[in-house]
Amino acid sequence: MGGLREMAVPFVAPGPSGVAIRSRLKHLTATDEEVLCLVGDDLGSLASRDLKARCAAGLDHDSEQWARRKQVLTGQSSSRWAGSITRASHDQWALARRGLLAHLHSLQTGVRTIAHRLSLPLGEKGTKHAPGGYRSRQEWFAKSRRLHALEDRLEAARADWQAGIVHVVRGGRRLLNGRHHLDTVWLTEEQWRTRWQAGRRFLQADGESGKRYGNETIRVAPDGEVSVKLPAPLAHLANAPHGRYVLAARVSFAHQGEQWADRITANRAVAYRIHEDVGRGRWYLTASWTIPPVQTIPLEVARGNGLVGVDTNADHLAAWRLDEHGNPVGEPLRFAYDLTGTASHRDAQVRHALIRLLHWAQRHGLAIAVEDLDFTTERTREKHGRRKKFRKLISGMPVARLRARLVSMAAELGIPVIAVDPAYTSKWGAQHWQKALTGKNRKTTRHDAAAVVIGRRALGHPSRRRTAPPPAHRSDEQGHRTVQAGSVVPGREGNRPRIPGPRTRSVSPDAERTRSTRASKTVRGARSDQAWVQDPLLLTE
Repeated sequence: MGGLREMAVPFVAPGPSGVAIRSRLKHLTATDEEVLCLVGDDLGSLASRDLKARCAAGLDHDSEQWARRKQVLTGQSSSRWAGSITRASHDQWALARRGLLAHLHSLQTGVRTIAHRLSLPLGEKGTKHAPGGYRSRQEWFAKSRRLHALEDRLEAARADWQAGIVHVVRGGRRLLNGRHHLDTVWLTEEQWRTRWQAGRRFLQADGESGKRYGNETIRVAPDGEVSVKLPAPLAHLANAPHGRYVLAARVSFAHQGEQWADRITANRAVAYRIHEDVGRGRWYLTASWTIPPVQTIPLEVARGNGLVGVDTNADHLAAWRLDEHGNPVGEPLRFAYDLTGTASHRDAQVRHALIRLLHWAQRHGLAIAVEDLDFTTERTREKHGRRKKFRKLISGMPVARLRARLVSMAAELGIPVIAVDPAYTSKWGAQHWQKALTGKNRKTTRHDAAAVVIGRRALGHPSRRRTAPPPAHRSDEQGHRTVQAGSVVPGREGNRPRIPGPRTRSVSPDAERTRSTRASKTVRGARSDQAWVQDPLLLTE
């Protein structure tokens, strides 16, 4: 046990800090779409120049520079548009900064792993905690060259981090690289140009509390009317007073529409973003706002009625209900999803699986226990070497998306989510629970057993099914073997079940007396033909 790392304490995950809902802008006229494109392109060019200025400032950026940038943009658009652009540029720089730090850690891991393997003799086997040496001289030589390449990249990344330099592409680097591989992405040059222009448009405005309907730049009335404050160079396109353009479309939010209506009626801040889906030829409006942090319930209260342990996998969620003592109840559950296809399809699959899990937990009044997974350091190609399928499996697991959606959706239903340390859950589940929970009519998988370990860890119980059995002649001195129930639970110390057949040579096979009523006739040191064995599936209440 000395080689095991220290386990983190389970905790109740905090609720979401914001809400975002989306609706389609239907029945837009050709003039409406033309005006939106013009406004988006004009503000997009301003956003590109401002982002360039923000990246050039680097770590020396301060509030005075922010004010100067906003002052320059105000004369070319408006004060509110300038505020939204500068804030978006700052957020984009911060996101790129975090991405650079993650890339830096990945390079450090790769360099450290290759250097360790190069220092080992050829063909030396690895351990559970560290990989072994390379298989051949050719592989050793190729990896030594890769080590030099990674060290050069690491040095460049470290220099960028210390200087505050980031590399950002408005519209997306993947779309930019697709311009040089149009045959691979199945696009013509005209189609790519249309997507590129749509991705670089800027049509988003922050909300303001106390202003009419919570936003003066992009205003949405309770009846669904959408109006946009035009920037100064395009004020001549206005079809409403005060330089505003009213769209012909009417918007309605099916999801959380009542909360949105309450906010705009009370003139509370709501941020809006208008964007075009070029592939479908549709326009969408996204509304978002912040909410106060949800007060999480104490951990002991969340454990009170038992919970459901959930093991996250690449193609399904394995779940099993546990009572407050850590005993599996009922049959294991499986909520499958398919992560192939487009990003929207994958996202819909994850949401559908989570909805089924949450509705089942809500019907039974249970909390949900999940692993606090983070595969950031596990996705490097140097970590697992030739195991390409395993690397692909880890990279395909929707850990971040699933965790964010689970917490937000569970908060809406009032279901507490308990996060536990993911260490050794699959290993100990297979070791202690998979065989014990497998019967003639049920085949327990490794993932089902891991769900039991996750649930028991969230309840504060050990992962192992029972303690090591004491010597037979000291069984009464050592007490009960199992650790599945508390010491004050009725029935925990009840009589053991009667097993037919002789237990010792002094008892006849047809004896009908039970262990609790007959006197012991065991001869010390005598050999037993059939020792008493506890039923592994016997779970106390």
